[in-house]
Amino acid sequence: MSFNLLTLLDDITSTMDDVAIMTKLAMKKTSGLITDDLAVNVGQVDGVEPKEELPIVFKIFIGSLANKAIIIPFVLFLTFNAPVILKYILLAGGVYLSYEGAHKIYDKLFEKKKVKEEISSTNVKGKIWGAIKTDFVLSIEIMVIAQSSITGDLMGQSITLSVIGIAVSLLIYGLVGFLVKIDDFGLFLTQRNWERTGIFLVELMPKVMRTLSVVGIVAMFIVGGGIFTHHFHFSFIPIEIIQNTIIGIAVGAISLFIFSIPKLISSKFQK
Repeated sequence: MSFNLLTLLDDITSTMDDVAIMTKLAMKKTSGLITDDLAVNVGQVDGVEPKEELPIVFKIFIGSLANKAIIIPFVLFLTFNAPVILKYILLAGGVYLSYEGAHKIYDKLFEKKKVKEEISSTNVKGKIWGAIKTDFVLSIEIMVIAQSSITGDLMGQSITLSVIGIAVSLLIYGLVGFLVKIDDFGLFLTQRNWERTGIFLVELMPKVMRTLSVVGIVAMFIVGGGIFTHHFHFSFIPIEIIQNTIIGIAVGAISLFIFSIPKLISSKFQK
């Protein structure tokens, strides 16, 4: 009996060691998407009343965990029954990420007024559901990429993906919650004889938000382009990150044009 117990404990310890190693590797491979997810979700809380910021972040966090609970069994089912489908899901995700990056740039350059009007008219519930839907798409990509980095039986992969899913959600929404309250903390400091530090934090946050927005867009192109690079085995530039960025921009521009055709046709007929 004691021998069986020791064997079981040894197996559990070995499994946990494997999970830790695979989790570290998978988190490294999905870091670009995590950065993108962070940037996107920080933007979702922009323009919200300060008292509503943390409740909104918490609701999106719960939605993110629910997304992972749906996605992980789906990814594992395909892994062991139809792995080829995962490659095409990943490729579709690469198109989506590249398209979103191109669309964000287009909006910033040509649709500034329209975007501001949409943001101001979006209610809190709409922001939450919009963020959860975006998280769902990004979570699919994170889980698929993470799964491609791990090996082992169903139990080991289930534990690893669950750990990654929870860790990613905690990391992203913990940082979002921290970032959106920095300016409030700065205002608090200005009222407690720490005026210079407080003003610095308040003035710093808009710059941080803009930087995260740019980083998020670049991450979309890098990750989207990287998916195409690995799927089609492209190799025309020695520096992979530059190659992935170029491919991501090209795929984003092409997909943006294709998805804009119905809108252009519709507007032409309306005239």
